[in-house]
Amino acid sequence: MIIQDRMTVIEHQQIAHNIFELTMTGCIASEINAPGQFVHIRVADSFEPLLRRPLSIASFNKERQEIIIIYRAEGKGTSLLAQKRKGDQVDVLGPLGNGFSIKETEKGETALLVGGGIGVPPLFELSKQLTARGVKCIHILGFQSENVVFYENEFKALGETYVVTVDGTAGTQGFVTTVLDGLKEDFATYYSCGPLPMLQAVQSRLEGKNGFLSFEQRMGCGIGACFACVCQTTDGIDKPYVKVCSDGPVFPAGVIAL
Repeated sequence: MIIQDRMTVIEHQQIAHNIFELTMTGCIASEINAPGQFVHIRVADSFEPLLRRPLSIASFNKERQEIIIIYRAEGKGTSLLAQKRKGDQVDVLGPLGNGFSIKETEKGETALLVGGGIGVPPLFELSKQLTARGVKCIHILGFQSENVVFYENEFKALGETYVVTVDGTAGTQGFVTTVLDGLKEDFATYYSCGPLPMLQAVQSRLEGKNGFLSFEQRMGCGIGACFACVCQTTDGIDKPYVKVCSDGPVFPAGVIAL
């Protein structure tokens, strides 16, 4: 069920350059049913900015009614959100979208999780749930440089983790595909979230594998009414277009035309 709630900030800290970790409490946490879902946040109590900001859920705890959001403060909206302090209330709509299905990978199998930049956060809750299910997780996390790397140790606590930076200041120099191309261990399923060029490269290299991609897309309403986040599919007849906010953001590999 989608809820509009005034969630309370219980912790808000900067964890890398322009990267913030926001922990909030409220009843929305009780309604989340899959990793990879997102919330739509009103960053200010005024009409400016008008539109909410879609932000993925990095982690949640239903018992404590807490969610953790990790985001990059780079535009006007997210910069306003970065000013929120402990005790402040935030207008949140959620949970939204369809997330990752952990049932796609069985106990004893191996899953590959590939994230790029701000596409890394939703993979954290996914890895926690897969690991609890008895799945071995391998993580490949791509960033621009060392100063924007986050949650490296948190992912390492869950499984084998490779960090890749474009400039080589942390981990392996290159892109996520640099590590992917040299990966020796086989896996049953892959899950990926990040910028479109990265998703294209990952899907191309893993063609024929059971995979799921989470798409980052500009949104207006977040509930499928405004058609701002429409993407073309590979099925040009029965369902030529889908809405990332309500049909996704997670789709099986090969569904979206890349």
